[in-house]
Amino acid sequence: MLHFTFNLLDVYSCRALCDAGTVEIIGPIASNLEDVILVYAAILGSSPADRISLRPALPCLPNLSSYESSNALGSMRLGKYTEWFNDVFSTDISEKCESILNLLSEKHGCKAMEIVVPELAEMRLAHIVSIGSESLCSLTPDCEDGYASLPFCRKGGKLTYDTRTNLALFRSFSASDYVAAQRLRRRLMYHHMEIFKKVDVIVTPTTGMTAPVIPPKALESGESNLQVSGNLMRFVLAANLLGLPAISVPVGYDKQGLPIGLQLIGRPWAEASILRLAAAVEELCPESKKRPQSFYDILKGN
Repeated sequence: MLHFTFNLLDVYSCRALCDAGTVEIIGPIASNLEDVILVYAAILGSSPADRISLRPALPCLPNLSSYESSNALGSMRLGKYTEWFNDVFSTDISEKCESILNLLSEKHGCKAMEIVVPELAEMRLAHIVSIGSESLCSLTPDCEDGYASLPFCRKGGKLTYDTRTNLALFRSFSASDYVAAQRLRRRLMYHHMEIFKKVDVIVTPTTGMTAPVIPPKALESGESNLQVSGNLMRFVLAANLLGLPAISVPVGYDKQGLPIGLQLIGRPWAEASILRLAAAVEELCPESKKRPQSFYDILKGN
């Protein structure tokens, strides 16, 4: 399935619903790019009810059937930070994503360029401090001694142990930690905007590992595995923290038959560019449409 995250202020009106603060970005999950574009066209922009909103230029959706759209791919510059790109749990992931970049170059003339994304370790710290502090701020009024009274949780329901562990960690963050994280965020945005002067899209694997095994005990009490979380979150932090538009496109499977995704990150308000590129990737990866071994048809109920 395609995962699409929008610029933070495209979906700012959702903040009142999820109270996610400034970090989490909401976007649709769809089975194909056409559905992603339809949802994007329906939800982009700021709500008139928002007290604070940006008013960007009118949206530009790609016309995927036009000659100009196809020809535009030939001038697209793809930024790849090899050291980061290859920092994966299994080489199946990096090799599959690399093969797609080669196909984009051969079929469409896209140019892959080596880049460096500075301060990745600092970005991870800024992300966890920001999202942790804001999550704690949102949950504190509704949680007491591990119990929650939230719209999605039965009244008096007990939070899982992994959630309570994470909240305990978040409580160790100070106000000065949060301010320092925001200073880092501004610095990281500067680094990324400098990169976007040289390339149009930053390309990475979507995750640093394929789907992990869920221990039976985790079904009952949750699981806090920071190593697994780090592997899964390794490449999505930039778009999440900086509010950059990004999309994950299925590109194939590893040797165990588990799906692999390629992430495309664009500059602010460049959704049309990553949608156009995603369409080309989708066309190059017909095998990613195969039905998994465990399949539930929600329309038929089986």
